[in-house]
Amino acid sequence: MNEILKDNSAVQVNYRNIADGVELLRQIKDRSIKAVFFDPQYRGVLDKMSYGNEGKNRGRDRSALPQMTEKIISEFLVEIERILVPSGYLFLWVDKFHLVEGIKDWFKDLGSIQAVDMITWNKMKIGMGYRTRRKCEYLVILQKHPKLAKATWKLHNIPDVWDEKVDKIHTHSKPIELQKQLILAVTQENDFVCDPAAGGYSVFRACKQTKRNFIGGDIKFGDAEMESSNENP
Repeated sequence: MNEILKDNSAVQVNYRNIADGVELLRQIKDRSIKAVFFDPQYRGVLDKMSYGNEGKNRGRDRSALPQMTEKIISEFLVEIERILVPSGYLFLWVDKFHLVEGIKDWFKDLGSIQAVDMITWNKMKIGMGYRTRRKCEYLVILQKHPKLAKATWKLHNIPDVWDEKVDKIHTHSKPIELQKQLILAVTQENDFVCDPAAGGYSVFRACKQTKRNFIGGDIKFGDAEMESSNENP
């Protein structure tokens, strides 16, 4: 796997690396990854809602997770831009607060990534909310220059509203079937897919099922999804 990792790197491929995500990204060579999934652990809409009983009567697991500052998110994005191949894709999860307020500030120091599409994930269950109850999350699709569509995206039957219910195996569980379709759309078998803040490792599972190589990790193992040991797909 030396084609993507820098010399003397301790990062392992197809493995749940316990690592700081930015440091993990720094071990990957320039322009070597076709697809990156990034689910920043930020407060966003939850801080705006100011639930008085958060962490007590509700949201204990989520509240216990370390939060990423805007500075840390920017550091992730700088490294993601560096490791993406030209025309490579970043799949970025955002909440509705950031969707409305905008995420352009995260990319102000980057010159080669821009949003090209978005998918609304209908989780098919009702969440919290003082006014409307949250039922969706949003996946912004960004591409590194040069912006190309037909030459880089192979599947054309993925809807921009995706219905998928998931079991809560992690505080931020994500839809595996959607991630599988996106991986199939922009990569080929044995290509590398990166998730530097892997959480429950749903991207790792999607890579196994699509015969792609996974490179990623988290500051801890993925809660209930953690197997007794790491396994190669």
